[in-house]
Amino acid sequence: MPVRIALRDTPPRWTAAAAVAVAVVLTLALTAVPIRLAGANPPAAFERYLLTPLTSGHGLQEVLLTATPLIFTGIAVAIAFRAGYWNIGAEGQFLAGTVGTTAVGLWLADLPAAIALPLGLLAGAAGGTAWALLPAWLRRRGGIDEVVTTLLLNPVALLVVQGLLNGPWRNSESGFTDSDRVGAGYDLGPILPGGRVHWGFAIALVVAAVAWVVTTRTATGLRIRACGQSPKAAAFSGIAVDRIQWRCALASGAVAGLGGASQVMGVQHQLTATISDGYGYTGIVVATLGGLSALGVVAVALLLGDVTVGAQNVSLVLQVPTQLGDVFSALLLLLVLACLAGRRYRLVRRPPPRTADGAPPRTERRERS
Repeated sequence: MPVRIALRDTPPRWTAAAAVAVAVVLTLALTAVPIRLAGANPPAAFERYLLTPLTSGHGLQEVLLTATPLIFTGIAVAIAFRAGYWNIGAEGQFLAGTVGTTAVGLWLADLPAAIALPLGLLAGAAGGTAWALLPAWLRRRGGIDEVVTTLLLNPVALLVVQGLLNGPWRNSESGFTDSDRVGAGYDLGPILPGGRVHWGFAIALVVAAVAWVVTTRTATGLRIRACGQSPKAAAFSGIAVDRIQWRCALASGAVAGLGGASQVMGVQHQLTATISDGYGYTGIVVATLGGLSALGVVAVALLLGDVTVGAQNVSLVLQVPTQLGDVFSALLLLLVLACLAGRRYRLVRRPPPRTADGAPPRTERRERS
């Protein structure tokens, strides 16, 4: 039966869940071979990758802690992408946020917590906004592609961090390339006594909730979505596309910088060269997999946190190389993307050929001589 591939106008909602389920099954099947070659039992490894971190209080806290910076960077990227502004610089904006918070935490170290906490968060958001300012201005005034400028600023931010740590901010006691500890008033304490999940996770959820309300329940969100889906049509209807994309670009930088502030104030309490484990780049994946939705971003960030903590558990207990955890999560993300892209297409039956009068063509039968 002849068939052809056709593009769906609107994919059914149930296909999204089916695509993710298919991607998970394919990931389990494809990673079973290398896990077996590493000498481990694949079902036991899969259980520890996905389920074991969620069965204990300590594991669950580690999942939430790992997901916190990914929620910030995922929301930052989603805000910009929604408006049609392709911000690839969340990594640099995250690092700029860590620099801003560390600066006030070192220079104003003796402030009480009531002043230090909002000041540290504002300094992080201001750092991320400042780092997003130049590419947004170049895009608005000169029409320069923001993909290139935001991407190129990421290594510049890393060089700034390394320069500070090898220069004026080198640790005054140990001499190592990490800064002194920020003031105690800047510490984001644990949500639960004795736990490791700090209030930065709660702030990340608040930011995600605000982003969800603004983008889905307000007229501003409607204009943002219009700019992202069809800038020409939005401009024709009277929407100031450039101004909205400019504001979303700065808001995106502020959220990414806030993530950097959360990492300094809640986890590291100082600036280190490895304070960002590629959170900005991973945020692009989180936002894309989450469908540029705030709720989707939170769900994907928690999934990645679960897999990351599970990979550490598998490495310790089953003696599987830690690189297999990266392979597992990367393969899962790629397959989810492929399956979600595939749900936009369907197979349709090709109609049989017809003659000019609508009748099926006659087939000539050769007689054997």
